[in-house]
Order: sequence, then structure tokens, then C-alpha cells
Amino acid sequence: MDIAAFEGLLTPGGQALLGEVGAADVSEQALLATASRLRAHHPPDLVGAALTQVRLRLRARAKFGADADRMYFTPAGLEQATRGSVARHRARRFAAHLGDAEDRSPTRGGTVLDLGCGIGGDLVARGRAGCRGIGVDLDPLTAAVARANLAAFGLEGAASVRAGDAVDESPEGHAAVFADPGRRTSRGRVFDPEAYLPPLTTVLGLAGAAPAGCVKVAPGIPHDAVPPGAEAEWISDGGEVKEAALWLGGLSGARRGTTLRRATVLRQGTEPATMVADPRLGPPPVTPWRRYLYEPDGAVIRAHLVGEVAATLQGALADPRIAYITSDTLRATPFARAYEIHDVLPFSVKRLRAALRGRDAGTVTIKKRGFAGDIERIRRDLRTTGSREWVVVLTRVGDAPVALICDAHRHQVMAEDTPP
Repeated sequence: MDIAAFEGLLTPGGQALLGEVGAADVSEQALLATASRLRAHHPPDLVGAALTQVRLRLRARAKFGADADRMYFTPAGLEQATRGSVARHRARRFAAHLGDAEDRSPTRGGTVLDLGCGIGGDLVARGRAGCRGIGVDLDPLTAAVARANLAAFGLEGAASVRAGDAVDESPEGHAAVFADPGRRTSRGRVFDPEAYLPPLTTVLGLAGAAPAGCVKVAPGIPHDAVPPGAEAEWISDGGEVKEAALWLGGLSGARRGTTLRRATVLRQGTEPATMVADPRLGPPPVTPWRRYLYEPDGAVIRAHLVGEVAATLQGALADPRIAYITSDTLRATPFARAYEIHDVLPFSVKRLRAALRGRDAGTVTIKKRGFAGDIERIRRDLRTTGSREWVVVLTRVGDAPVALICDAHRHQVMAEDTPP
């Protein structure tokens, strides 16, 4: 899809065609027939662009919900775009910083320079939160898509977008910088921060030159890549780690010369839950398995905050290298799922199968951490045919593999759904 074809979609005729395609069958099985029918009445390039947009919108619902049906995408732009819930969470933080009535600094009410703005998901979220911004993207088509997304939500007055190279931009005059460096190439995801486009050190230099900044990074970023004075935040949504961000300057909660680690958990219908590292805490205690097992959220694990969560649960670790918390206390927490432990067995398939049959096991959910076995083969070998649901946790204590049979229902629900 080129810019001319995309801009054709923004015309009245293009909008009518988008509506027509949206009502058509665009599944793989029907795509060729649908395209042939539409090309009999519309320019082929415009039909191709409309089909691309509608199919991308269907994929984008997982990230943007109902907003996806109003937005525009490129395949690469959708892949890298921030999930809507995460963008809204981050936008609230920008808005609170830039709009704090008690803040008399020059940043108050200023603009956010968005470097590598992509299809504009973060620009839209900040615009809706009341922040003004300027987006820059290297690809002219992607910049055009971002402008169209601002227009789709009536935010043309809140932000603008231009095509350009992020490394040529100056943060001077902006209240804050947000940067989203490319983390994919034609060969797939990039894991080395210095292989980002632009490299992380370059982006940190740009964002750090503004009074406040934020750099979006991959969740697997090494902790030693977090610069002094920065706050690293790992964010999960619906139980899955989605991304991480480095907060700088006035947006960072870290003290000068130190770093701060934060885990934030987002769940639909509830306020974000957040936890920061407590330097006063030592390593969590190590004990035998107690009555309950807590499985920490992935953001907690990425942020190395398992000890902090264990402390809130009066918990300990059964093995100091494995991120499972055990406790005699059942407490609702957004930072972990809780299971009641009914049995702890030295692992063998034969022994586990017998124990599950003795508990009338039918549906068995298998979880593992620190366990090297083939889960699918174990699942087949268990051959459970009963009526009850159980959770089997395969892990180890020291070098010994163990299996825990846990309750799959009430205690997990309490931990996930009861407000803290």
C-alpha cells in the first residue's frame, strides 16, 4: 500500500468503499472472490488498500478494542503499536506530570515530542488525556496513517505529525520526549538494545535532553541497560507482560544516581495496581511448601519484585531460584494468582497419574517453572478421565523435580478478582 492509495481511502469515495468492505466477507476463503467483485466497480489499488485496512482492523481489535474500527494501520505499525490499555495508562502519567497545577516549572502544559510515533497510538492516547504533542516517523506512509488516526478521533488540534528521522530532532522547547525505537527487522524481533533503530543509547540521549522523558523498550531489556536516574516499569495487561518503559527526568520516580524498578498490572474494570522495589528488603526466606502457592505476575518477575510480593503475603520461596511463593496466608493480590496446595509429590508420571486418579481428575491444567520435562508428553501420559478440575504445578526444589496438585477454583478467583 502506497501513500496515494492510502490517501484515497480518506476521500468520501474511499470511506464509502471502506464501509462496503467492512460489511463483506474478508476471510482467507472468501478474500479472492470479494476482491474480484469489488474491483469490478472500484480502482484495484483502492480496493487493495481497503481490504488491507479492514483486515488489519480485525487484527487490531486485540490491541485497541472498539477503537480499532475507526483507526488506520500498516502491518508493521500494528505490530509495534502500543496496546490501547497500556497507552492510556502511560498517557495518564504524562498528563499528571504536565498538568499538575502545583507544578510551576516550564514543562507544565508543554508539548510531548514523540520520536518514532508509528501509527500514532500513543499520540492519540495522550491527546485524549489532554496532552499536546508532535509526532515524527521515518516512514512517510506511517506518518500519514498517524495523522489520519488523530483526525479519526478529532485530535488534529492536539497533535501534529511529520515525516523525519528521530536522530535529527531536537528536544529543545518540548516539555517531554516519548520515544519508541524500532525493535523489529526483516528477520524478526531485536533483543539487543543497541540494535534498536535508533540504538537505545541514542534514544536515551534524545529523551534525556528534555525535562522529562519516556522510552518504550522490550520487556526483556537487561536490568544493567537501565541508566542511573531512570525508572524501569514493566507492564502486564490481562496477565501477560506487554512491554516495558524507561522513565527519565521529571517523570522518573528514581532518586538521582539510582534506578527504580516498578511492576504495573492492568486489568479491565479495575484501577492499575503498581509496586516498586523496596531497597530495605533482603532476599525472601526459603521454607518447605506451605498451604498456598502464589504464581507472581510476569511483570513482577521481570521487575525482580518477587521478594516484595512475598513480603505482602507473609510468604517465602520453596527454592530461592524459582519464582513461586508459598504461604499459609490467603490474601487477595493483583500481583499473583493463588492456588491451594493439596499434595506435593516427588515427580514421576506414574506417581502423579495415580494421585490424580485418586482425586477424580479430568481436566488438568499444567504449569511449570524450572522444570525441564516435555509437558505435552506428560499430559498425554497422565490420561485423566475423571470429572474434577485440578492444576498441576511442575517445578523443583534444589535439584529434585516435584509436582504440586492444586485447587483450580475458589482461591485463584479470590486472588484475581477481589480488590486489594
